Amino acid sequence: MTTRALVLGGGGPIGIAWESGVLAGLARGGVDLGQADFILGTSAGAFVGARLALGAETASLADAVFADAERSVRPVSRGGRRPPDLTPVMRLMSKAQEAQRNPAEARAEVGAYALAADTMGEEDYIASFGRTFATLPDTLWPERDFACTAVDAETGAFHLWTKDSGVGVTRAVAASCSVPGVYPPISLQGRRWVDGGVRSSTNADMAAGHDVVVIIAVRLGDWTPGGALARVFAKLDEEIQVLTDGDATVVTLLPDEASRTAMGGNLMDFHRRPDAARAGLAQGLAEAAEMKTLWG
Repeated sequence: MTTRALVLGGGGPIGIAWESGVLAGLARGGVDLGQADFILGTSAGAFVGARLALGAETASLADAVFADAERSVRPVSRGGRRPPDLTPVMRLMSKAQEAQRNPAEARAEVGAYALAADTMGEEDYIASFGRTFATLPDTLWPERDFACTAVDAETGAFHLWTKDSGVGVTRAVAASCSVPGVYPPISLQGRRWVDGGVRSSTNADMAAGHDVVVIIAVRLGDWTPGGALARVFAKLDEEIQVLTDGDATVVTLLPDEASRTAMGGNLMDFHRRPDAARAGLAQGLAEAAEMKTLWG
């Protein structure tokens, strides 16, 4: 039997909106990626993937984005309502993914930055982490095969949270979404955890073993060879190679031109979420026919 995996990458609140739109558009076009045998999420993708695993209707995912546009978690900063500048942490994350460095040590540097940052309190972050998660029982995990990623803020160790981890999905997803320097590291099992995107924006190699893998990834900014984000996105190519070496059929969906325009240049700009979701909807609908043959 063919097994199918859905991989959802990071991308801040804009990524949540766009990915929700793409998935909804595909579903409305007859391709429900929410029925994957395995759903893997990193950062923004952990949020979206957990919603699917908890039973949200795929075709309606974008509706929640529109309804919650003014309710979602906003980082508290001295600069008022202006979106945080992600440039420092993106540079750190890019350096952490350089091949010649010890990966865990490099990720620990990003973790140290996160631990020292002046952010909102951890419990405030958890309490305001969206109505979908904030009211769930502490130990609840979806019955579906869902996993999300995180990195130990002190050691740099990478971790995959699953049903067998013995933690609740709310804190696991919050940890996966804990952008260093913007949100607080999350306490779980006696450790502090930060965004799984510190290892990779997609961590798609964790879906190895499945026959069909669809990766939905946010790719904005200067990712050309030699560009500021080149190493971050080179990781995705390496992960795809791991999957194809295992005989998987891999399809990657990236923002099209209209989506990139709608999303803007700052993935923390909450005001662009409705436009990003609408652009994702249109893109998903446009790509559904081609995807239908692969997904079945």
